[in-house]
Amino acid sequence: MKTALTLTLLALSFSIFAEGDPQTVGKQILKEKNAGNAQKQRSSEDACGFVLLSDAVPDALQEIRYFTGYNFVGRRIDGYEEPVALLTREAAGALKKASDELIRKGYRLKIYDAYRPQTAVDHFVRWARDPGDTAMKQYFYPELKKEVLFSQGYIAKRSGHSKGSTVDLTLFDIAAGREADMGGTFDYFGQLSHFDYKHITKEQYANRKLLRDTMERHGFKPISAEWWHFTLKNEPYPKTFFSFPVSAGSVNGSGCSSK
Repeated sequence: MKTALTLTLLALSFSIFAEGDPQTVGKQILKEKNAGNAQKQRSSEDACGFVLLSDAVPDALQEIRYFTGYNFVGRRIDGYEEPVALLTREAAGALKKASDELIRKGYRLKIYDAYRPQTAVDHFVRWARDPGDTAMKQYFYPELKKEVLFSQGYIAKRSGHSKGSTVDLTLFDIAAGREADMGGTFDYFGQLSHFDYKHITKEQYANRKLLRDTMERHGFKPISAEWWHFTLKNEPYPKTFFSFPVSAGSVNGSGCSSK
């Protein structure tokens, strides 16, 4: 009886540790964000497989946070030359189908980020290594010390966004004229951003689930640590990280033939 009780207590302790321990959570975030990144990687400046999201998904709203100063760094991020969203042609096509379904249900998609050049990721890394730059801490990582952002998986040297088929987005309620309440904001570093965070309302969870279920139906895979983050399952460039700038000219002026 004593042995059984001991094993039960050990199992409960492990469960609590696995759910809340920052190092465990960080490893999971890195694993999910970097799925597929361990393959042989290459870099490219070729934007020919990309499209402007405003052309491919005209109903989607856009608030490209990294073109502005309202992000966790607090200034415009390197590589974001215009407030536009770019995606691979395949990801944009799948997103159009998700958008069409949501329009019928009274929602529009709102895009925060899509393709992210490697130059932007490098900017994040430089910022994370500067312990004195904490201007946006109260808004995006109030519960964390900046020096743990690497170990807990929030900042990394590579991003799936740079492969061009990952998008960060939310729902916009057409009738209400505002974003749907997700119980947390985009790019908040903490457990509040986990899809299944327990301390949100039923309505907030239902909004998260509507977004996730719709995106999954149309070929995107989520990650557990960020309710807004989705990657096309069959992404066309799983081993390539792109570095051309975020601008309309990258796709319209590159000399690529239209497809």
